[in-house]
Amino acid sequence: MDIFYNPKGVGDVLIVPIEDGNRYEVMHENIGDITRITGENGKVIGYNIFQASEHLKLADTGKITMTDELLGQLKELFNKNNVADSLEFDLSPKFVVGYVKNKSPHENADKLSVCQVDAGDETLQIVCGAPNINEDQKVVVAKVGATMPNGLKIKPTELRGVSSKGMICSQKELGLPDAPKEKGIYVLDDTYEVGEPFIF
Repeated sequence: MDIFYNPKGVGDVLIVPIEDGNRYEVMHENIGDITRITGENGKVIGYNIFQASEHLKLADTGKITMTDELLGQLKELFNKNNVADSLEFDLSPKFVVGYVKNKSPHENADKLSVCQVDAGDETLQIVCGAPNINEDQKVVVAKVGATMPNGLKIKPTELRGVSSKGMICSQKELGLPDAPKEKGIYVLDDTYEVGEPFIF
């Protein structure tokens, strides 16, 4: 789970996005230094924590990965302000090293492949359109819940009628420097361990 802190650009505000919401239909409720942001049907889509540096220990800026320690600090802040919202988030890594166990042609699209990818703790079916995808490759997998550098949030989807849970990433999609111009997923070497977080 990614949160955002840009004190120079935005101010001393921690942004905690939870769900996508229509920006024209959001409502805000201020409780002390906590702003609860809700969307349709009153569903919480995020929080803004003002005076964040006074309440939380934030060593980094920009996109920050939520940790158990930081989540504990948030829960303490919510308790102090009598905010009873549940803060039980999935903090498992969302970008991991995967291993392509099987690749088969998509039944409804010539340029798509249906891959079974070992992500360490589970096998994911991912539809992939990269021309260089093959079995026995180690790749970078963006799991459901991941937020790509361009802001795209990975969700379960169907591509031409076939279920896909995750995305096999290219270097360009990961925003890596010196990414090759040709299309294709990022094939990792054997030094990477299947299921380990991919840090970029």
